[in-house]
Amino acid sequence: MSKVDVLLGLQWGDEGKGKIVDVLTPHYDVIARFQGGPNAGHTLEFNGIKHVLHIIPSGIFHTDKINVIGNGVIIEACIFKQEIEALRQKGACPEANLYISKKAHLILPTHRMLDAANEQAKGNQKIGSTLKGIGPTYTDKIARSGLRVGDILAPDFRERFELLKFQHLQTAHTLNFNLNDFRIDGLTLDEYEAKWMESLDTLKQFKLINSEYFINRMLDEGKKVLAEGAQAAMLDVDFGTYPFVTSSSCVAAGVCSGLGVAPSRVGRIYGIAKAYCTRVGAGPFPTELFDETGRTLCENGHEYGSTTGRPRRCGWIDLPALRYACMLDGVTDLVVTKPDVMNDFDEIKMCTAYEIEGKQTDELPFEYNTVEIHPQLKSFPGWKQSLVGINSFDKLPTKMLDYLHAIEQQVGVPITAVSTSPDRKDVLFKL
Repeated sequence: MSKVDVLLGLQWGDEGKGKIVDVLTPHYDVIARFQGGPNAGHTLEFNGIKHVLHIIPSGIFHTDKINVIGNGVIIEACIFKQEIEALRQKGACPEANLYISKKAHLILPTHRMLDAANEQAKGNQKIGSTLKGIGPTYTDKIARSGLRVGDILAPDFRERFELLKFQHLQTAHTLNFNLNDFRIDGLTLDEYEAKWMESLDTLKQFKLINSEYFINRMLDEGKKVLAEGAQAAMLDVDFGTYPFVTSSSCVAAGVCSGLGVAPSRVGRIYGIAKAYCTRVGAGPFPTELFDETGRTLCENGHEYGSTTGRPRRCGWIDLPALRYACMLDGVTDLVVTKPDVMNDFDEIKMCTAYEIEGKQTDELPFEYNTVEIHPQLKSFPGWKQSLVGINSFDKLPTKMLDYLHAIEQQVGVPITAVSTSPDRKDVLFKL
């Protein structure tokens, strides 16, 4: 019996999940997203061209593979249409191999309005939302008042839309939100709503399915399925640095509810981590660097959000957090990305433990956001050479292999692959 393999982020997102999914896709029949929405930004690069996907699975450029947007994903119709049009311009034919769960929830224009209203109301406590309507949409999902993709086919869809919109406007009013100044992509709410309604026609062009039956049927037929996660473990709504998290389950357990598969049907779990750490938006970041080294990581790594465009905060790799994520996810295969960003570094450091109130620990405290955490750093000599042209894992610089081995030892999970450039061809698997 086939099982669902899973690919997840292990830090605060932006680890390079999209590229690794794209590389692994030839070995699978189905690629399925199971959570998140347009707050995700999965970047693929091949043939000198960069492609950024937000809602659509990263296997979409492989025309012989089925791509599924699962029930745990949330969809914004305008952004979905833009993404589809961009794919078509690049020669892809997404309507041929993209399936969408009828149970996936819809992000309404007023969800995006509420996102902005909630951030404004938080003042200095804002979490750094992408303002894509993610939190309010998942809120309505849990409150059992949301609208789903399958609802767009119902004769009373507009009536139900207007009722939910009215509720959202009432909430915005209680938050003293100034709707007159609110814009989405330069459009007023009414203008954007008209555009959003038109975009539903694009959604209707695709195969709308009961994805839980579809995925399980594929497995029963012996097909190989790869579940693609968005965001990452440290942004998980339960186990991340709450409240500076996303609103969905980003860990391996989210696959079961986000696709409708039983835990017994989960197989290998690929965990993706950068050779250093980055974070977008607010929230704790114990190893963050505020010096020239941090700025160099940002520039060398082109660390700017693919969804927000904001510069990412950069720092050394955090092994207590990485070990925590591997534990939560049950990672079987660790994939390390972007070591090439540090090719010119004389010295590279990793955090091996935390010091909190004078005591050393390798566990993440409940008070992660409020206590002062002093990272305990271990230094390694840099490898001081380019990785261009290296075509096998064992030919990597000895000093880099020492660094990678130290990561393996600390987290207790084998590193099975390393990505040495943005291009899909530069992923080296350990044989």
